[in-house]
Amino acid sequence: MCGINGIYSSTKDEQLFRIVSQMNDDIIHRGPDDDGVYEELNNDYSIAMGMRRLSIIDLNTGKQPIFNKDKTKVIVFNGEIYNYKKLKSQLLNLGTEFKTSSDTEVILKLYEEYGVDSFGMLDGMFAFSIYDKTLDKVFITRDFFGEKPLYYFHDDANFYWASELKSIKRVSSTELNLSYDAISLFLQLTYIPAPHTIYDDVYKLEPNSFIEFDCNNNTFSLNEITNTSDGQNPFFDNLSFNDAKSVTRDLIFKSVRSRSISDVKLGTFLSGGVDSSIVSYCLSKESDKKIDTFSIGFENKSFDETNKARTISKLIDSNHHEHIISNNDLSKDIDTILLNYDEPFADPSALPTFLVSKYTSEHVKVALTGDGGDELFGGYNKYYMGKINNIYTKYIPEKAHDSVLKVSNNFLRDTKDKRGFKFKINKLLKAIDYDDDFYFKIISLGFQEKELQSILNFSNNNVDLFDYYRKNLTEIKSLKDYRDIDRRLSLEGALLVKVDRASMLNSIECRSPFLNKEILNFTTQLPDNYLLKGWNKKHLLKESFKKYFPNGFLEKSKQGFAVPVGDWLKTSFKNELLTYIDYDFLVKQNIFKFHLISKLVNDHLNSVNDNTYRVWTFYCFQKWYVNNIL
Repeated sequence: MCGINGIYSSTKDEQLFRIVSQMNDDIIHRGPDDDGVYEELNNDYSIAMGMRRLSIIDLNTGKQPIFNKDKTKVIVFNGEIYNYKKLKSQLLNLGTEFKTSSDTEVILKLYEEYGVDSFGMLDGMFAFSIYDKTLDKVFITRDFFGEKPLYYFHDDANFYWASELKSIKRVSSTELNLSYDAISLFLQLTYIPAPHTIYDDVYKLEPNSFIEFDCNNNTFSLNEITNTSDGQNPFFDNLSFNDAKSVTRDLIFKSVRSRSISDVKLGTFLSGGVDSSIVSYCLSKESDKKIDTFSIGFENKSFDETNKARTISKLIDSNHHEHIISNNDLSKDIDTILLNYDEPFADPSALPTFLVSKYTSEHVKVALTGDGGDELFGGYNKYYMGKINNIYTKYIPEKAHDSVLKVSNNFLRDTKDKRGFKFKINKLLKAIDYDDDFYFKIISLGFQEKELQSILNFSNNNVDLFDYYRKNLTEIKSLKDYRDIDRRLSLEGALLVKVDRASMLNSIECRSPFLNKEILNFTTQLPDNYLLKGWNKKHLLKESFKKYFPNGFLEKSKQGFAVPVGDWLKTSFKNELLTYIDYDFLVKQNIFKFHLISKLVNDHLNSVNDNTYRVWTFYCFQKWYVNNIL
């Protein structure tokens, strides 16, 4: 696990080595064990590529950059390739020679043999760049799900790429302007999805994509990776439910096995939920030693679920590490945590994710997580809310719904951050849509689009920013459609960003066995009712593994990393929040309309309405703005 950086200059620039070294210094937390820089200067152009390394595999000979035999090709790599041993064996059979035992060299040798087609052969999480002197090209690649980040920026003379935005911002000679499209997306979603970033002209490389950069012309193209493991498996057609359970178990055990390859000690994040419990169980069965499990609990018992994690730890006989944290623990590091994302980011669970990563890093370098289980097996409440929307709009006329909204606004008003029945029903009613936009409203955890039009001083000129993410979706009606949107938006833009930055800030590598192309290919071909049966979420996954757990355990509700940010905004963060609605500040900033945004904030502070999510989203944006723009 590492972080990578790179610069291309259309001139001979002898400063690139120094500049890339500076970029590396900015991400030392991603790889405190080692670093490396490669530089190429010629009369036509210059290139430098750098990396910081967290040593996990091949501790002795895995130093980067890594070259091919005649040094015409060079790679810097961030991530892990889980099938590298299988791929290396195939290459050895072709007569390929290796100097190291690293997965990095396997990527380079595979590219030598198969070119860009090799990228689709990789099972893993990664971002890497290969400079090919024979073609005068750089290939920059991001993994299938987008587990590892990659930013890039292009101007008339230069091309930059980096694992974190801070590296590009530090060295760019061009003034970076705010992207108003990104601001609008953030205020709706609470994160900024690829390809957008908070700055115009700086982009995230989308998952399952690669850049082909032509050094002679200073031009590039964006390309989708063709995955060799894609395609429909006929075995899954008309698969019985019992057979589907068997396949589910086999695939998850296989994925856990592949993701537990490491030359250093590893453990699991164990929250006590379905996904982390299954991953921990599988790892315990695959390991010949006791595994280490890690969980955090909360002093506030309404948020604490450590008893569930203890139950699983006892079941699998793990070395269990438990930390109870207070509200002060969560709030004291907020600047360090939120500002490390380099962009506005408003997922409150980033705070406990940082803390569990911090505590885990004191014991192991690698942790397996349950991330992706909800997306692949249908685990979110919003999935059956989609069913409700379809039924509701079928029987309730649109004009009648307008009347329901008027009544519900008063009846469902809440003054405290409880996120209970009233909150969920209110969220559902406001998201009801008669045109196909329901799901985008449900995943807009901050402001709804109509609200933005009233609180912002700028307009998106009636451009629907979600249109880009409707690609290849003729309609959005089924569970498969919802899961596909989640994979494109919330998985890449929120969950994986949260885990990557929170874990790497503590120099720990997180691996997600559920994020596996084989598992996705399998679940995509199953009937919706295998995954979501009635109101039972993750039906297939739970049925596949329930025999290994105490009776009824996998059916217990899971709260997740709930954080009382609504209360903090009224207490610990109140004074700071009030500075963000100062009249002179807002007028100078010229993004928000003073009267409307100040009313929203003050209604929350005075407990007139519980506006937790919207005010928290506003707070996170303003915190980022004050620290990055002023």
